[in-house]
Amino acid sequence: MTRLRTPLDTLQTRSDHAAALMKRFRDLSSLLDRPPASHADATQSVDVEAEDTRYRRLVEDWNRVAEEIRKIETFSRFLLPPLFSDLQEAARDGPIIMLIASKSTCDAIIIPHKQSPTSIRLPTDCEKLATLVLELREAIGKDASPKGNQTALIKVLRKLWNDVVFPVVENLGGFARRGSRIWWCPTSFFNFLPLHAAGEYRANGKSLAQQYISSYTPSLTALMRARRSHDKSPSVPFAAIGQNLPAGASFTLDCVEPELDLVLTLLPPPPTVSFTKITSVDATKSRALRALRDNTWLHFSCHGTQNFDDPFKSAFLMRDQPLSLLDITQMDLSRHEFAFLSACETAVGDLETPDEVIHLAAGLQFAGVKSVVGTLWKVTDATVQRLVEEFYKNFCKCQGWQNEFQASCPSAAPSSAVVG
Repeated sequence: MTRLRTPLDTLQTRSDHAAALMKRFRDLSSLLDRPPASHADATQSVDVEAEDTRYRRLVEDWNRVAEEIRKIETFSRFLLPPLFSDLQEAARDGPIIMLIASKSTCDAIIIPHKQSPTSIRLPTDCEKLATLVLELREAIGKDASPKGNQTALIKVLRKLWNDVVFPVVENLGGFARRGSRIWWCPTSFFNFLPLHAAGEYRANGKSLAQQYISSYTPSLTALMRARRSHDKSPSVPFAAIGQNLPAGASFTLDCVEPELDLVLTLLPPPPTVSFTKITSVDATKSRALRALRDNTWLHFSCHGTQNFDDPFKSAFLMRDQPLSLLDITQMDLSRHEFAFLSACETAVGDLETPDEVIHLAAGLQFAGVKSVVGTLWKVTDATVQRLVEEFYKNFCKCQGWQNEFQASCPSAAPSSAVVG
């Protein structure tokens, strides 16, 4: 998904020369995408030599324009892979832990800001991870015991701690102080596991949440893009979008209206926050798209669906039509700061393609939103209400609420999947 976007749009604001280069680059790219021309007699034959010459010249022109673009300040790596030093810069607010799975081995690579990376061999493999993911999904579907215990879920989280998280935590001491933020960058089956919830779950037992604050990023380059700062508006445009009865639904989500009213009571009053509430018959696809475009802080409360056969059709369900992942990825949300996704399974990928992070939370981040809170599984209304209240209370607990958020939940905090 990251390759669906290039930084071309920002070129046109630099200068007339930059805008001309942008237009020339797009024109050449379009010409390179065209199929070879056929003869006038409508046969399918092509003059191979002439076509080869035409294509070669286009490629040469395309490369020359790309080189010219790289001479512009901040565009030196245009369409080139980032340098490792650039990737390390993404870890300036806390180390990044890449989790890599293969048939032969599973490893964690800790990437600190200034030091060399550290590789850790994990005591698991792809087959065990796949089994753990299935056990997790089964455990989530089981009701808690009369005492409130979820034995099957606790068993999974213990195994996750022993096989994945604890070996990493053992090696984090030299890179991150206790209580600081770390960034998980999972791949393959690691994408489906609630790493932040791993622990021993016994009396005086250890857990990750006791030691570090976890955030997630789908890639290092996504985290780098999220670090880019933009001018902040003196009044934060915040849209709360809720849909309690989407098209085709057989029942009403009774929690939507109370949840959005709760968010309003917990946010700072105008002029600090300019609050817009869109619900019921007003919460259509087109209205939601306008709210996405015009507001840099967002809260969704609605049905969410994950389409495993066609992930880009995963969607937030509005009153008339779904607001799909494809709709979102076609938007430029690079100035957007935050989105809270109070909908089911907004950070769930497809087990058939575990290396492709394609879900609603990731889609919003790839479109440019810096911080996204999503869900790994279906959640109850009561759990959501409690989570929303606790989250926004902490979110707005001090007078300098924006600065507080940047410190406690940095602007590059992508899909922080929530357990519940």
